[in-house]
Amino acid sequence: MQHKPYRVLLAVSDISDLKSWVNLAWRMSQLTGDIDIRALVTVPEEKSLSEGANLAREWRDALDTLTADEGTPKPQSSAVIVDYSPMMRLINDIAELRTDLLIVQWNGAESLTGNMTSDDILQSAPCDVVLIHGRGWMQTGPVLLSLRGGPNASLGVHVAKTLAQGDDITLFHVTDQKQVPNLRPLTFADPRISRTVTATTSFADGIIREAVGHKTIVMGASFHKPDSPARPSDEFMKNVDSHTKGSIVLVRALHPETLAFHPPRWPHIAEESISTKVDRWFAETTFHHHEFADTKALLALKQSQGLTISVGLPALNEEATIGSVIETLKRTLMEEVPLVDEIVLIDSNSTDRTVEIAESLGIPVFKHPDILPEVGSYRGKGEALWKSLYVLKGDIIAWVDTDISNMDPLFVYGLLGPLLRQPQIQYVKGFYRRPIKVGEKVESFGGGRVTELVARPLLNLFYPELSGVIQPLSGEYAGRRSALEQVPFFSGYGVETALLIDILERFGLEAIAQTDLELRVHYNQPLVDLSKMSFAILQVFISRLENRYGVELLDKANRTMKLIVHEPERFALDLVDISDVQRPPMIEIPAYRDRLALPTASK
Repeated sequence: MQHKPYRVLLAVSDISDLKSWVNLAWRMSQLTGDIDIRALVTVPEEKSLSEGANLAREWRDALDTLTADEGTPKPQSSAVIVDYSPMMRLINDIAELRTDLLIVQWNGAESLTGNMTSDDILQSAPCDVVLIHGRGWMQTGPVLLSLRGGPNASLGVHVAKTLAQGDDITLFHVTDQKQVPNLRPLTFADPRISRTVTATTSFADGIIREAVGHKTIVMGASFHKPDSPARPSDEFMKNVDSHTKGSIVLVRALHPETLAFHPPRWPHIAEESISTKVDRWFAETTFHHHEFADTKALLALKQSQGLTISVGLPALNEEATIGSVIETLKRTLMEEVPLVDEIVLIDSNSTDRTVEIAESLGIPVFKHPDILPEVGSYRGKGEALWKSLYVLKGDIIAWVDTDISNMDPLFVYGLLGPLLRQPQIQYVKGFYRRPIKVGEKVESFGGGRVTELVARPLLNLFYPELSGVIQPLSGEYAGRRSALEQVPFFSGYGVETALLIDILERFGLEAIAQTDLELRVHYNQPLVDLSKMSFAILQVFISRLENRYGVELLDKANRTMKLIVHEPERFALDLVDISDVQRPPMIEIPAYRDRLALPTASK
C-alpha cells in the first residue's frame, strides 16, 4: 500500500532530538522533502509574551543549525510561534501552508501547547494528524498497530511502517464476539505486518497487554460530531502511558464524510490587546547578530532570491573613523564573502579628509547636494539618506553611521539577516549598548538619552505598537527598496522617527524587526546638541499626529529654539532655527522613475 506524497507540518515543543523529528517528518512525507517546521513556545498566561524571547532565540539557533547540517533534510520553511496557545495559532495557519499532514510532538495538554487537549487538536486540524507521545519511537523494535479499519487504515499503516523502519508490525484489534472484522486488507498491506491479534476485552486492557515488547503503539483516533459523546483521548493516553514504556501515537485521517461537521478552522481567536501584540512581536522578531554570523549561508539566500545589496555610509567630517569602517566592511563583506554588492559614501560636504580617505579605498563617493540637483538640497543626515536611494543600486539597502570606532561586519549582516530569512520583513532596526564617557569614566549602559527621555515615551503614548522597539533612533538600519521608496524622509534629526512610524502605518508591525548588535562605541554628543535633536523629533511626532487626527498644530508652532550659552566670557540665549523638511517618497520623483525604467506616475 503506497501512500500519497505529503506536505508535512511538524510542530515541536522540546528542543532536544530535533534532528530525529525532522528525519521522521521527511520519511512521513514519502521522502519528498516537503516539510514545514514550527517550534511552539508557550508562555504562562500570567506572564508577558515577551518572556519567550530568549527561548525563541534558542529555537532559531537550533533550526539554523539543523538547516546547516548536510545530513538533515531541509525544510520548506521554519518559524517560532510564541503564544499563550501556540497550537491554536498553528492550526489557524494550516490552510495557508497547504498542509496534508500535521505531526505533533505531544507532551500533554499541560505542557507546551497552551492547554489544548489531544481531542482539541484531532477535532480541529483540517488535515491528517499524527500525535506522538514519548521518545520510544526513536529506538529499534517492533510496532503495535491498533486499527478498526475505515478512513484511518491507510494513514495508520503508513505511520506504522515509517516508525518500524524494517522491524515487525503487530496488528491488534479489539471487538465483541458478535462481529469479527475482516483484517485481511490490512494484513496484506505490507509484509512487515507479521501477526494479527483479535481480542474480546476492554480496549485499554488489550493495548496494555499487547504492548509488551513493542517500542511504539499506533492507534487510530476518530472525529466526533460536536453533539456526540467521545472518549477523551488525553485520559486514555494517560492510562496507557502509565502502564507501558514505549511511545504512544494517535493517527486521524481527514476524510470527506467529516467535512459536513468538521470546522475548517479553529474557532475565531479573540481580538488581542496592543500590549499582547507587541509582546509577541518582541519575542518572535527580536534577533541577535550571531544568528546571522554565517555570511556564506546569507550569501546563498541572497543568490537564491536573486537580490542585490547596497550599503550606504552617510558621513560628515568622519576622517577619524571612516577608513576603518570602509576597510572592515569591504574586506569582510565584499572580498572574503561577496554578500554586499556595493559600498557607497554619501557625503554632506565634509571639510576634513573624509572624502579623500574614502576615494583612496576605492569606493564610490557622492556629495548629497549634487544628487538630483533639480529638487534642491537641504542640510541633514535625512537628506543624505533620501538622496542615496537614487544612487544606490541594491534591492536591499543598509545604512550604517560612520562614526563607529568598533566597526565590525556584524553591524551589517545583523541587519541583513532578517530580511534574507523572512520575506514579510521590510525594515530592520539595530540596537546595542552605547557606552558614554562621564569625566574619565566609561559607563557601559549609558547613552541613548534622547531615546529614553523623548522618543520611547512618545511612541508609548501615541504609537504603542512601536513600544517594543528598543532603540528607535539608532543609526543602523536596513530595508527593502520596495518599501523605502514608498515612504517620505525628513531631512534632519527626525528621519529615523518618521521612517519607523510611516513603515508601521503602511506595512504593519509584522514588517518591522530588530537585531541586537551588542556594543556600539562612538562619539557622544553634548547635551545642547541632544536638545536640538529632541526639538526636531518632537516636530515629527506632531506632524504625524496631525496626519492621523486631521488637525493643524505645526503651522502655529514656533520653529526656533533658544539655546542657553553659559561660558566664562558669555552668558546669553542663542536663537537657532530647527525645522526638518519632509521629502516625498522617492518613487514619486520623475528622475528616479526614469532611472528604474518605471512607468510615469499617474496624477
